[in-house]
Amino acid sequence: MKPKPATKPFKSQRSRQQRVTDSPFDPLEAPVPALEPDFFRGAKLRLPEAKQPVSLRLDKDLVAWFKAEGRGYQTRINAILRLYAQEHGLKPGAP
Repeated sequence: MKPKPATKPFKSQRSRQQRVTDSPFDPLEAPVPALEPDFFRGAKLRLPEAKQPVSLRLDKDLVAWFKAEGRGYQTRINAILRLYAQEHGLKPGAP
């Protein structure tokens, strides 16, 4: 079997790759500050709330626009809907 040919990256990936390769900054050479022993004292683990899967019908162009913005489009849609709901009376943490 022949291996699949490599696919071309999307425009957004190409521009991101170009920015990274053109940058004089090398993150591997960046200084890492030392953490004090009590840095994590009092820290609490916060897990994200479980999401409820739903079937939702949206306009084709709207979905295409969100997807064109990159990965995490469903998370962005969720955030926008949450802001709208909070502006219209949803209380934080309310079911």
